[in-house]
Amino acid sequence: MTGEQDTAASRVDLGAYRAWLFDLDGVLTRTAEVHAAAWKQAFDGFLAEESRRTGQVYAPFDPEADYRRYVDGEPRDDGVRNFLRSRGIVLTEGGPDDPPGARTVTGLATRKNGLVQTELSLRGVSVYDGAVALVRLLRSRGVATGVVSASENTGAVLRAARLGDLFDVCVDGVTVKERGLAGKPAPDSYLAAARMLAVGPDHAVVVEDALAGVEAGRSGRFGLVVGVDHHHRADELLAHGADVVVTDLAELLIS
Repeated sequence: MTGEQDTAASRVDLGAYRAWLFDLDGVLTRTAEVHAAAWKQAFDGFLAEESRRTGQVYAPFDPEADYRRYVDGEPRDDGVRNFLRSRGIVLTEGGPDDPPGARTVTGLATRKNGLVQTELSLRGVSVYDGAVALVRLLRSRGVATGVVSASENTGAVLRAARLGDLFDVCVDGVTVKERGLAGKPAPDSYLAAARMLAVGPDHAVVVEDALAGVEAGRSGRFGLVVGVDHHHRADELLAHGADVVVTDLAELLIS
């Protein structure tokens, strides 16, 4: 992090906002790598099947570049559509009962979800200690906290990481589907969490590591958007809407 960014982080007033809203994967928990690995396995298997079916060769899923560009922070079905579109493939939507092997958006999303659950059961869930320390400090000061994630596994991950009791509200992929909310980079999910806390967006903070997430914070006109940089892309996070970028949320504790 540059000296200028460090100075900006040190000026963040933790008590200036009534609520802090955190993304899950890559912000609170170290599960982004699990998701990237599951996406790669699901997409590469599908692309191999497509190559056998059509005779066309497709570039495999890149767990760094493709993950950040097409699926990071997006609802699962949107991630499927985004990536396949980049390979010139369009699938029918399918239905909720489609099996993992179905050649549909829902089928491929279901395949990926099964792989994630397997990975989580094998690896478990670890957390970012600086993020947890920040959440605990905020709550000790009476500040409301929430989780806003595109993942439909958010509840299970929070329970596995023993973080569930640290948040007043949770808006996840299940909530997005049930309420018909637009996924990130639309601000709908963050705005929904703010409404649940009876807090206006100008009095709330968004904390994100995904470009789609910081865009959501900016377009929702939140009071502060904090970007978490684990992949040496601070400039991108700032360009997409972050007001402050840190490499570890513990940096905000010095405020």
